[in-house]
Amino acid sequence: MARQPASFELPVNDQLELESWLRKSTLSQNLVQRARILLSLNDGLSPKQVTDALGVGKPTVFKWRKRYLEQGLQGLNDAPRPGQPRKLDQKTVKTILEDTVHKLPRESTHWSVRLMAEYAGVSRWQVHQIWQAADLKPHRLKTFKISNDPDFAEKVFDVVGLYLNPPDNALVLSVDEKTQIQALDRTQPKLQLRPGQVERRTHDYKRHGTTSLYAALNILNGEVIGRITQRHRAKEFLDFLKQIDRQTPSDQDLHLILDNSSTHKTAEVKAWLEKHPRFKLHFTPTSASWLNAVEGWFAQLERRALYRGIFTSVHELKSAIRRYIKTHNERLAKPFQWHKSAESIMTSVEHAKLSAIDNENR
Repeated sequence: MARQPASFELPVNDQLELESWLRKSTLSQNLVQRARILLSLNDGLSPKQVTDALGVGKPTVFKWRKRYLEQGLQGLNDAPRPGQPRKLDQKTVKTILEDTVHKLPRESTHWSVRLMAEYAGVSRWQVHQIWQAADLKPHRLKTFKISNDPDFAEKVFDVVGLYLNPPDNALVLSVDEKTQIQALDRTQPKLQLRPGQVERRTHDYKRHGTTSLYAALNILNGEVIGRITQRHRAKEFLDFLKQIDRQTPSDQDLHLILDNSSTHKTAEVKAWLEKHPRFKLHFTPTSASWLNAVEGWFAQLERRALYRGIFTSVHELKSAIRRYIKTHNERLAKPFQWHKSAESIMTSVEHAKLSAIDNENR
């Protein structure tokens, strides 16, 4: 019998980080390819299928899967090349580290390997090694927002508790809406992929309208209930609740995780919920969309069905979304797994708050 490929699953934070790599135009193509390999494995493809889909050798697939499992995302970077580099004294290393953190080059808003090598009078490889050892990444920039929700801790423990320990005889659904999805067409036909030439398209586009999508991700099996609408008012949200009611077993309670949009809390919605007590709403903290599992599925939808799509009408866009939901439920759906405890999230948030206060006081 043929050996079954080892199971592979990315933590949700690593999955979102790798998906963000694919959208960065300045990232090394080697890292982009490694991200595609891991994301494809995470989608359930075997190493042989990844090899055929991405045009890479099977040893390459196994190499980066192993490096990731051993070292995490950091392991996707290239290892240092052989050879004896020129030794640097501790004073030079300390100066490079201090300048990286506390100074800026005159001609740029941030340091690059090239600029630091010129300023410090060392090689680019040496700068890279010093930064890598200190885990400094001046070229990277992340945005953050610390939630000021007074019930932040209570909501985190509530939502994470549903992920890690779902109630018996109940479905846990992560619910959100993706609004203003644009039907974009290009001004000229694309140039097709062929040997020696990547697929090309014009940078400018035509707009043919927008649509919105409500989605409910079942964390127990990964399937999605979707509803496409032209608007995203309380009326559309209520219609989506009714659709969920029709498409789920009537003898099970429904725990819905959703954000704090005003459309979720209108008098009409509350009145309907009172008549349907099996619906139990759990709200994420304000400014904490990362806590809603369906956000990861929206990122997959964008990457696989929308970003490179060409739509000459809203009807074509809606058809593409419905087709992706159907394909996902039939072939790609798998149970959602949350890996961080509520306690570790609270520790990270407190650390971020202390760091922000410390930076303000400097």
